Amino acid sequence: MKGILGRKIGMTQVFTESGKLIPVTVVEVEKNVVTQIKTKENDGYEAIQLGFGEQREKLATKASAGHAAKAQTTPKRFFREIKGVDINSYTLGQEISADIFTPGEVVDVTGTTKGKGFQGVIKRHGQSRGPMGHGSHYHRRPGSMGTMRPMRVFKGKKLAGHMGTLTVTIQNLEVVAVDTENNVILISGNIPGPKKGLVIIKSAVKANGKINEMENLVSYEVEEPIVETVEEVVTEETPVVEEVVETAETTKEEN
Repeated sequence: MKGILGRKIGMTQVFTESGKLIPVTVVEVEKNVVTQIKTKENDGYEAIQLGFGEQREKLATKASAGHAAKAQTTPKRFFREIKGVDINSYTLGQEISADIFTPGEVVDVTGTTKGKGFQGVIKRHGQSRGPMGHGSHYHRRPGSMGTMRPMRVFKGKKLAGHMGTLTVTIQNLEVVAVDTENNVILISGNIPGPKKGLVIIKSAVKANGKINEMENLVSYEVEEPIVETVEEVVTEETPVVEEVVETAETTKEEN
């Protein structure tokens, strides 16, 4: 088991050499620092704590600033634990980058869904509305509250309420590409959460370290520019401009 914290940037698409289009989500995973290593002797279980996101010292509490100082790093905005890892392969203050994963590796991604506010039963639970005409006074109401007895609403009744902001994990996604220069990981498909939202990428629980074969992606580098340089274009046209100016001056003198 291994994991890393990141920030969802948005979605785009990439192409393989065979022409296959793959929709991907771009996740920025810059500067993950191991801020704490938990052991069975001290904490009762084994895990590592990762810090992600720079935070100004002015906004950081004394507790979080002191906690980050033990790992010899700056205050972080987010702290999350990754359980089930080999703690012997990590050291306090170690930086984890995007190369922890490889293309084709199967992962699970956890994020917080978008908040929708207070919503009714039609949008929140997908219930059907009543007739809109012919004297009907029942349109978008929640419906029956239950039986006549015991004269109360049972627990679990689907009613209007707060929608969204739930912790959701999407399993068995595939790492399409890893960009170590920009600290970016491309993951196939969509992941929960809004743009700039915090996500956790971990090894897939059900895949057992499976790595799929990935095709090479198409490169978009431009080898030869269309226009060589602006100076060459100007130098080629300057003699023509000078001839036009000379002819104009001679015509003025003749007149």
